[in-house]
Amino acid sequence: MSDRTVDLLIPTYKPNKDLFRLLGRIRKQDYPVRKIYIVNTDEQYWDPAIEEEYPEVIVTQIPEDAFDHGGTRHAMAKRSEADLLLFMTQDALPADTHMVGNLAAQFQETRSGEKNVHAGGKNALPADRGVRVAAAYARQVPKRGAGVLDQMSRSFNYPEESRVKTKKDLETLGIKTYFCSDVCAMYDRAVYMELGGFPRPAIFNEDMIFASRLIQEGYGVAYAADARVQHSHNYSASQQFHRNFNIGVSQAQHPEVFQAFPSEGEGIRLVKESAANLRKQNKGYLVVPLFWQSACKYAGYWLGKHYRNLPGPLVRSISQNRSYWEKEEKSRAEKENS
Repeated sequence: MSDRTVDLLIPTYKPNKDLFRLLGRIRKQDYPVRKIYIVNTDEQYWDPAIEEEYPEVIVTQIPEDAFDHGGTRHAMAKRSEADLLLFMTQDALPADTHMVGNLAAQFQETRSGEKNVHAGGKNALPADRGVRVAAAYARQVPKRGAGVLDQMSRSFNYPEESRVKTKKDLETLGIKTYFCSDVCAMYDRAVYMELGGFPRPAIFNEDMIFASRLIQEGYGVAYAADARVQHSHNYSASQQFHRNFNIGVSQAQHPEVFQAFPSEGEGIRLVKESAANLRKQNKGYLVVPLFWQSACKYAGYWLGKHYRNLPGPLVRSISQNRSYWEKEEKSRAEKENS
């Protein structure tokens, strides 16, 4: 077991019983978590019983308009003094007692492009001279009750085989080289701070944007398939529309990341593979919902990519994130006046 310290960092909003389950499973991990930093949005929804049951939790309360995908997480990172920063969302549940250890094991010199899990894992890769891994993210497996389409999406984005992604993978993986998810991701704190951390403000994709920076700086991003978390959402078509609008906005704001490697191709591949799998499973009746949801995703994404051509009130309405746009306007004004 590595002697590198780990702190857990979780932004929360209206936390429910899942947060208690998450903290309970973290306490049972075979790799210890030192401190748990939580930034909770809107104190009226916070349950003080969390701090009573888990004294290792250090909570900070913020108003709803202060939350930012990148800025809130960065504030937590600055408070931590651990070697490794483990970011999770409140609805992600460790699937077993090895999740933290399997992520922490990635932070050693490794050979890129090979299956990579700590010793004892089925995809084990011995340490070797090579790229320095600075980020690692877990495999997301569907929760009980997840819909068929969401199960297929998880399988598409989180395969069974681990790998370390580096700059040389851009030719073959394209945008997937930068893929990383703060639903459950660990970062080398020294490298994180050296490179300035997550973008801020950020409406979405703070994880991928920072991962792209790591890749371009010569670091590796590890996908640890045996570090598993249960996480899924049965989003409606409307929810997919709004969510993908924010994804499109984030991509439009960071052309240095997404312009050379557009993500549309991955979306088309997901739809094709899902449709083929539905037919194989004799669930062809779900092809129509698949196409409808995909159309809503793409419509939101396309509008987000072109948000600068839309009226401000419409952008705020579709985005459903008024506070972000207020911060974005303030940030832009400061840059123009500097």
